[in-house]
Amino acid sequence: MTGLTIGRLRVDGATLHYEVRGSGPLLLLIPGGAGDAASYDGIADDLAVDHTVASYDPRGMSRSPLDDPQAPQRVAQHAGDAFRLLELLSPDAPARVVGCSSGAIVALHLLTTHPERIERAVVHEPPVVEVLPDAAEHRALLARVQDTFRREGLMPAVAEFAAGLRRPGAGEPVAAEAAIRLPPQAAARSERTMANMPYFLGCIVPSFMAYVPDVDRLAALSDRLVLAGGADSRGELPYRPAAFLAERCGTELTHFPGGHTGLSTHPAEFAGLLRGLLHKDAERPEDR
Repeated sequence: MTGLTIGRLRVDGATLHYEVRGSGPLLLLIPGGAGDAASYDGIADDLAVDHTVASYDPRGMSRSPLDDPQAPQRVAQHAGDAFRLLELLSPDAPARVVGCSSGAIVALHLLTTHPERIERAVVHEPPVVEVLPDAAEHRALLARVQDTFRREGLMPAVAEFAAGLRRPGAGEPVAAEAAIRLPPQAAARSERTMANMPYFLGCIVPSFMAYVPDVDRLAALSDRLVLAGGADSRGELPYRPAAFLAERCGTELTHFPGGHTGLSTHPAEFAGLLRGLLHKDAERPEDR
């Protein structure tokens, strides 16, 4: 596979839109936030030089409609979708997986439940706040965001959520400043991203940020897990679980350029570091 191929995959309760390009071992890119397959457009071609790169719209996002738009969303089901894509696109060999933000949560669950299918997983700032010692504070934040969403609507809730993610004492969100520097191709997906926001904030955020990863299992699989954070997001809420998990797993936290959205604001540097991580000689551990 060398050119861009677009496909549809029927899964339980949804139909997934996915895109494949390049050739070589499979690299599955799992989007986060309100993003879709296009979240990785800035780096996918670079990675496709020596990988078969697959990205997709998570269920309920953009071009992956749900059978029941009111259906509750669970991390395990989203990870099941990613597993189905691995089975479809790389049935005979383990794959490499990258996930950012909420997509990183999916990657963590995929690794712990199907380690035999994963050669290496790079997870960038998974906001699994339940592992933190101050988890109760973040539960209260999420409750306030949902209350604001119900009473005042989307944009006030988004503002409250964004403020809660920043490090204490920080000024304006990094994302608001960085948006000015987004590459031109990012503008093409902005309409879909905004259309996805009510679903993301109302259905994905409450469920995914309540998810509790199996930390002991992740530690046992640390030889194929790369935990990552943004160089500019130290102290911010999504960064802290990545740092916590790296410490618990006995591994170093890899720093990518930029902050939580470094994938979009620093695509060339992000892709370069990612390629290096993917090309490190990975021990092929026995199935566990």
